[in-house]
Amino acid sequence: MDVREMLVDGVQQLNDWMLQALEGLTPEQVNWLPPGNTTSIGFSAWHVWRTTDNIVNFVLQNRKPTIWLEKGYCDRLGLPKVEQGTGMSIEDARALTITDPGLLCEYGREVGAAAIEYIKNVPLEELDEVQLIRPLGEMSRGKVLRQVVMTHGFMHLGEINLIKGALGMKFGI
Repeated sequence: MDVREMLVDGVQQLNDWMLQALEGLTPEQVNWLPPGNTTSIGFSAWHVWRTTDNIVNFVLQNRKPTIWLEKGYCDRLGLPKVEQGTGMSIEDARALTITDPGLLCEYGREVGAAAIEYIKNVPLEELDEVQLIRPLGEMSRGKVLRQVVMTHGFMHLGEINLIKGALGMKFGI
């Protein structure tokens, strides 16, 4: 197994589990806010998919338009055009509302498919190239995919499942 196959497996698993976690949720469930400095299921899912879209398309593919803008998901979901959640205040993050969970999942499916397509076809030597990722600093493109897309995404998936548990819902993989 080369590194691309491992990255594809991880990104596919993350995306499948994210979609399963949101399957059948109502807008009320997706937007429910636990007490404290926390965010909703919808914010976490949106943030994971926006980050993946920005990293894979805009950053790693030299400013290729994001699916978010290219297919008008920002307008269709009525959400910020440029924001992805990173650096947002807790107040702004808690105020973000997902009106159509199904449309958010459609966006997530497209982002996942585009990420996998990129990873399958990127030359191995490009994964060793160093890339500046704000606000994290410089790292290899392979590490960007592993750390910023996969590890970060799985962390937020854990938050989503915790919130589902707090809502009395079954979760799991």
